Amino acid sequence: MKPFGWYLTLVQFAWYSVFGVFQTSLQWEKTRKIPLKTYSILAFLTVATMGLSNSSLSYLNYPTQVIFKCCKLIPVMVGGIIIQGKIYRLIDFLACLCMSIGLILFTLADSTVQPEFNHTGVVLISLALCADAVIGNVQEKAMKAHKSSNTEVVLYSYGIGFVYILIGLVFSGGLGPAFQFCAQNPVQTYGLSFIFSITGYLGITFVLTLVKAFGALVAVTVTTGRKAVTMVLSFIFFAKPFTINYLWSGFIVLLGIFLNVYSKNENTNQRVGCAARSKVFHVLFTQAEKNSAHGKCLMQHHQNVISPAFWTPLKSGHISKVDTSQKRTPL
Repeated sequence: MKPFGWYLTLVQFAWYSVFGVFQTSLQWEKTRKIPLKTYSILAFLTVATMGLSNSSLSYLNYPTQVIFKCCKLIPVMVGGIIIQGKIYRLIDFLACLCMSIGLILFTLADSTVQPEFNHTGVVLISLALCADAVIGNVQEKAMKAHKSSNTEVVLYSYGIGFVYILIGLVFSGGLGPAFQFCAQNPVQTYGLSFIFSITGYLGITFVLTLVKAFGALVAVTVTTGRKAVTMVLSFIFFAKPFTINYLWSGFIVLLGIFLNVYSKNENTNQRVGCAARSKVFHVLFTQAEKNSAHGKCLMQHHQNVISPAFWTPLKSGHISKVDTSQKRTPL
C-alpha cells in the first residue's frame, strides 16, 4: 500500500469533498464567501503538508517525525506574528516550549527505536511544519474576515486539493496502477478509507471550529495535547514498563499547560478590568459633561436676567461702584 499512498490521499480528499457537499446541502447558506484565490492557496498548502510529511518517512523513522510534529506550536506562533500581526508574550512562548519539550521526551521514553536524523528528511519535515503553520493562520484570518462556515472551508480546500493530486498522479503515471490495485482489494482500500475519512472529517471540522472561535494557536495546542492524552491512555490499554522519564516529561507538559491557562486567564482579567475602567470613566465623563452644561446654562441665565452693569465690574476685577439701581428681572 505504501507505493500508492498518494492515490489513497486522493480518495481521502474525494470523501472529504463528498461529505462537504452533503453537509452544505443541509444548510440554508450555500453561497461561497472566501475568494477562490485563498482556497487555491489553502489547497496547495494542505497537499504540500501531506506530501512533504509522507515523503520525509523515506528518510526519517517514526520517532523522529513525531519529535518534529511536537514542535508545531512554535511555527504556528511565528506564523501568527507574520501573517496576522499578533503579539505574544514571553509566557506564551515558554508554555509552547514546555509542551514541545515534554512531548519530545515522552516520545523518546515511549519509543524503543532511537531517532535518526537525515538532512533531506529534516528539510522535508521542516517545510511540512511551516506549511502547516501557514494553513492555520490563513484559515483563521479568512474565516474571521469573511464569516465563512467550517463546511465551506473543508469543501473548497479539499475539493481543489483533490484536483491538484489528480493532476499530479496523471502526469506521473501513478493513477492507473493504483486504481487497478485498489479495484482488486476494494474492501481493504475503499472501505477502510471511508471509515478513516469519516473520523478525519469530524476531526477537521472540530479543529476548524477551534480555529474560528479561539485562533490557530489554541487549535494546535489542543491537537498537540491530544498526543499526550494518547500516550497516557496507552498505559491503560497496553502493558508497558514505567520509567522515571515518563514522570519528568509529563511534569514538563503539565507545566506548559499551566502556563498556557494562566496566560489566557490573565488576558481575560485584563480585558475585564479595562472594560470596567472604561465604563467608569464613561459614566464620570458623562456626569461631568452634564454638570458642566448645567453650570453654563445657569451662568447664561444670570447674565440674561441681571443688568450688564452688575457683571462688568466683576469681569474687570473692579468691585467698587457697582450700579445696583437698575431693575432686575426676578429669577
